[in-house]
Amino acid sequence: MEHFFSLLVRSIFVDNMIFAFFLGMCSYLAVSKNVKTALGLGAAVTFVLVVTLPVNYLLQTQVLDPLGLGFLSFILFIAVIAGITQLVEMVVERFSPSLYASLGIFLPLIAVNCAIMGASLFMQQRITLGESDPKAITDVWDSISYALGSGIGWLLAIVGLAAIREKMAYSDVPAPLKGLGITFITVGLMAMAFMCFSGLDI
Repeated sequence: MEHFFSLLVRSIFVDNMIFAFFLGMCSYLAVSKNVKTALGLGAAVTFVLVVTLPVNYLLQTQVLDPLGLGFLSFILFIAVIAGITQLVEMVVERFSPSLYASLGIFLPLIAVNCAIMGASLFMQQRITLGESDPKAITDVWDSISYALGSGIGWLLAIVGLAAIREKMAYSDVPAPLKGLGITFITVGLMAMAFMCFSGLDI
């Protein structure tokens, strides 16, 4: 249980998908103009991560590795992510048409969100680490912890940026920096702030 919470906290703050690895930046920058929309996309990404990572873990450890088919992992991971994303898209369209309309093309693009694929590939690497390593993923519960933490970290990042961008709409930003210019500066400052967590011994 201690390792479960260690992985969870580490993946939210220390190994944050946005601020540590800069994965999933396209949708992060495009959908972070409004807190409500950012929250919806962040929740969808978190859900896809929590479902796909344990499935991919079981595929890797119970099917591919025993049969010596590890070279197929990339293709199968993509197939699982695409299938779950399609399910999420249908659910959002059915129960929240307004959120579906505001997310637009970025909802189906969760399937190619590199943060989700990156989490699966990082999980694959961490399976090979020794049990004494704090980053190791040794069972399906560890994969769930890592997925949940990665999703919450991504959600925290996009909602934080959306809240800042909403406030900046009423700020006196110099004309050359308006739009993506000030957004990139803000993301850089947020990443520097999250670097403070890198020294934590969790």
